[in-house]
Amino acid sequence: MAQRRTSGTNLFMTAPPISRRKRKRGKKPKGHQTVALQLLSLTLPPLIFSCFTVLCVVAMCRAVPINELLERASQHSDKLHSLSTTLTQELDSHFPPIGRVIMPRPAMCHTSSLQTPIDKDQALQVSESDLMSLARSLLQAWSDPLVLLSSSASALPHPAQSTIFNKIQEMQQYSKSLKDGLDVLSSKMGSSAQAITSLPYRGGTSLGQDKITKLINFNFLLSCLRRDSHKIDSFLKVLRCRAAKMQPEMC
Repeated sequence: MAQRRTSGTNLFMTAPPISRRKRKRGKKPKGHQTVALQLLSLTLPPLIFSCFTVLCVVAMCRAVPINELLERASQHSDKLHSLSTTLTQELDSHFPPIGRVIMPRPAMCHTSSLQTPIDKDQALQVSESDLMSLARSLLQAWSDPLVLLSSSASALPHPAQSTIFNKIQEMQQYSKSLKDGLDVLSSKMGSSAQAITSLPYRGGTSLGQDKITKLINFNFLLSCLRRDSHKIDSFLKVLRCRAAKMQPEMC
């Protein structure tokens, strides 16, 4: 990709503050209130954020600096990747040997067609807007598969089924919160950052009928998510470094 650096002004632009006036009961938040709430979704854990939503609407809510939002976004992406890694290890502990032989290769992941940097050195050569676009495209591509993983985990033939199900639910929360925050951040970085490449999941609504097939397909889908969550995390960490004006070797 051609290198296109976004100006510091656009990257650090903040959202307008929420009005002090309380909104009337029954009315929806105004546009700038909605933006501020989305910004807050990156500064608070998902469960805590939901508790503060109403308070934020009726009270004065200062805009969060973009560099701080990128810091929080990288924390969310790091947690998302950590959860996917932990889940992969959980599954590997009770994965049938035949599964390692017949499980689809990474090239079969539904996001494999997206051209992305293969390492940090390449990522450092990509513009801020393109990195944001790539991160958002990958995140958007996992909306439906995460729903499938959640529904399948509720009856997964695995000793740690309950733990796996709870962690998938947590991943959905972090993914949604991160997506909302990146939508706001991208709006401050120009049209290129707002562009999303469509990567539809065409694997259907079931992971199989028998136990072995379910475990294999669940593990495969999760391995794809682990790979993509690592990419998202890497791209956001590069953006965070640039926002903090850190030297490339420190990223």
